[in-house]
Amino acid sequence: MPQFDTAHLRNVVLLGHSGSGKTSLAEALLFTAGAISRLGKVDDGTTSSDYEPEEVRRRSSIQTSLLPCVWQGHKVNVLDTPGYPDFEGEVLPALRAADAALLVVSAPSGVEVGTEKAWALCQEAGKPCMVFINKMDRENADAPRVLASLNGVLGGRCVAVQVAVGSQQAFREVWDLVSPPAAAIPEELQGDVAKLGDRLLEAIAETDDALATKYLEGEAIGQDELLKALREAIGQGRFVPVLMGSSLQCLGMRELLDAMVRLLPSPAEVPPVEANGGGQEPLRLPADPEGPLAALVFKTTADPFVGRLSYFRVFSGALRSDSQVWNVTKGQQERIGQVFVPRGKVQEQVERLVAGDIGAVAKLSAAATGDTLAQRDRPLSLFPIKFPAPVYTAAIYPKSKADLDKMTSSLARLVEEDPTLQMQREPSTGETLLSGLGDTHVEVAVEKARRKFGVELLVAPPKVPYRESIGAFTRAEYKHKKQTGGHGQYGHVMIELEPLPRGSGFEFAERVVGGNVPKEYRGAVEKGITKALPEGVLAGYPIVDLRVVLYDGSSHPVDSSNMSFEIAGSHALRKGVSEARPTLLEPVMRLQVRVPDQYTGEIMGDLNSKRGRILGMVPQSGTTTVEAEAPQAELLHYALDLRAMTQGRGSFQMSFARYEEVPPHLVPRIVEQAKRTPG
Repeated sequence: MPQFDTAHLRNVVLLGHSGSGKTSLAEALLFTAGAISRLGKVDDGTTSSDYEPEEVRRRSSIQTSLLPCVWQGHKVNVLDTPGYPDFEGEVLPALRAADAALLVVSAPSGVEVGTEKAWALCQEAGKPCMVFINKMDRENADAPRVLASLNGVLGGRCVAVQVAVGSQQAFREVWDLVSPPAAAIPEELQGDVAKLGDRLLEAIAETDDALATKYLEGEAIGQDELLKALREAIGQGRFVPVLMGSSLQCLGMRELLDAMVRLLPSPAEVPPVEANGGGQEPLRLPADPEGPLAALVFKTTADPFVGRLSYFRVFSGALRSDSQVWNVTKGQQERIGQVFVPRGKVQEQVERLVAGDIGAVAKLSAAATGDTLAQRDRPLSLFPIKFPAPVYTAAIYPKSKADLDKMTSSLARLVEEDPTLQMQREPSTGETLLSGLGDTHVEVAVEKARRKFGVELLVAPPKVPYRESIGAFTRAEYKHKKQTGGHGQYGHVMIELEPLPRGSGFEFAERVVGGNVPKEYRGAVEKGITKALPEGVLAGYPIVDLRVVLYDGSSHPVDSSNMSFEIAGSHALRKGVSEARPTLLEPVMRLQVRVPDQYTGEIMGDLNSKRGRILGMVPQSGTTTVEAEAPQAELLHYALDLRAMTQGRGSFQMSFARYEEVPPHLVPRIVEQAKRTPG
């Protein structure tokens, strides 16, 4: 791979709904640019981008791939991202590493949920954007219809810069309106070219006062003026050019590459990135190869051949092979071995990468996603990538004893690789929980653990961490007496139990008069009671929110011991709880559900069916945030339910609120289920 300066770089991320053809488009761009000699296909599992076995099996991207190619003396770093919402954690880092986005839309399907979400991410990140209408050769492909829906959903900034020659199966090429070919306009296109050309000229003139004056006065506008104004308007987000073609037929690819080079900004032309230099105000770092080093690790992956790979974007300075850098985030030195540029799973070695370029390095000792690599004497820190919180949780079990030994370490490596995964152990149920952005996300992680680390794991719904408590005051007495020859065992305790407010936990007190229970044994009574708390009398769940008072008992001068009183305390607690109207408690979660207005009624009805309580609604520009509370037992699959109800347009946040009593009619079922489920 030859070296390129910052001005001759283009970093473009492909975004869009799953199935819009992003991977096929990336493959067609590589083939057209001569980066690959054979055009792979998604259905055959032969594309440069989808090379992971799980991607080949699913025929769908599950990770971001870096695919550089060279076009007209420029290096174009294409970042192909997954379209399925479970893998948004792959999209956000790619968007951070890119300077512009290409929104891929299927011509037959038009604007879909993934299109809307990708557009929202672009707007939030402030990235310039182009749209590519793919699959123009398919049945029902209708570019004018797609363009109209784009403007309806994306805000009226989308303007066609090309005209399709032919339609559906007869589609054969595109006619460029910005730099028209030297040949005469085909007769069947003359009307469309004139109409769309005027619309394009008018839209560009609206973004530039000088051009607007010329346009209104009927003066000719030169192509260089037009191109300059178009670049500026795209860079400022005021204009979204729409191109079209067919990735499977490799039609429109040359024109798309031309547009990437001519219309999209280089790293030197985008606003400087902000960094923390240790002062009060953030520093603004332009993409200067001679500036201080600041590179962001935006993706980490475990490669079975070369170990851990760290993908990085150089925002300032240059990163060289065989050098030392300072990991600002971790506060330690990192040795850079061979820097290389991946193209899917193929890697090309390079001596260095300058500001604006993207590459990878293997076997960094501590670097993880979001870390900044800089100079030790100039420890600039780039702001980390913000990842969405997990919304779906599953319990993970080892398939065998051999898998048990490797399970925790394997899951820890997956979590390190993917910041949208979280692993934790739930003490009250004894389960290892893996949380992600959806069921597919968790399934892919488990499959990755099998393939990369050789550990077989099973996935199950998590157990709800119920608790038990009491509903009434009571007294209990227990006498532990055992004679087996020699010294026997004797411990006699009398205790009071009373319920405490929710969230109070457990309290122990003593009110023993005289020496009926000698002081040296009272600690053993408390220990026995405490040991009995984790296993309640109803369904074996931990006992909480009660106060126990030791008020009397008796002892034997020879047979009493700490162990005897510990056993007596434990049995007295269980006896007392069973007589004090034992209750089952369930965790109640607080929800904030954000949905488009048209789904509000359905969301509220669904929450009511889940024993939820609606706390309020906050409308805001076409969306409504519903605040509610509902039992955790009803929300184990809420991420999937919400996606189905809103076609993927809804989002939610969930946090623990408190424990509440389970309605009496549900208790028998929960108790029976707990008895059937071991552990």
